[in-house]
Amino acid sequence: MARGKIQMKRIEKATSRQATFSKRRNGMMKKAYELSVLCDAEIAVISFSQRGRLYEFSSSNMQNTIERYRQYAKEDMAKKANMEQYMLHLKHEAVDMARQIELLELSKRKFLGQGLGSCSVNELQEISGQLERSLSIIRANKDQLFKEQIEQLKAKEVFLSEENSRLREKYGEMEKPWQSASSVQPKEAGICSLSSQSSDVETELFIGLPEMRF
Repeated sequence: MARGKIQMKRIEKATSRQATFSKRRNGMMKKAYELSVLCDAEIAVISFSQRGRLYEFSSSNMQNTIERYRQYAKEDMAKKANMEQYMLHLKHEAVDMARQIELLELSKRKFLGQGLGSCSVNELQEISGQLERSLSIIRANKDQLFKEQIEQLKAKEVFLSEENSRLREKYGEMEKPWQSASSVQPKEAGICSLSSQSSDVETELFIGLPEMRF
């Protein structure tokens, strides 16, 4: 069974209270000394008895340790103050951003033609003017994009035309040997026609009178 927490309370008897203070004070000083030696820590302990008597222990110099503590406490307070100011600044920024987002959402709905019932004539004219300016900017960007695409297509057309001319010149040079060979073909064709005509001459051997030949 787990033990309950020991409840601390003031010792009512003065003599017992003084004895307990002396005993616990000596134990605390001893532990502080051991901690400073074992861990190479800078430790300072200050205590006042009920009668106002001072008891202290310092592993180095008490005044230097106190000054170091004051400097640390001052810097720590400054850091806390800066952190609080920074957090407050962030809260203000968050509120401003939420307000700006709300205004942007409202403007967006108005540009989409929603929630215009509460708008005045001047507000409607301002929205109309903003839309017209936006449309003019969009049209200008679109025209510029079309011009750039047309220029790219023209450059591509010039490149393809030059490539086509280069290929024609290249294959025209390759066709010249074939043209010289084709010029010899009529002579060969004449020889072939003569040979074909000579093959048509009758070569059959006939013995007898000419008039009896069929």
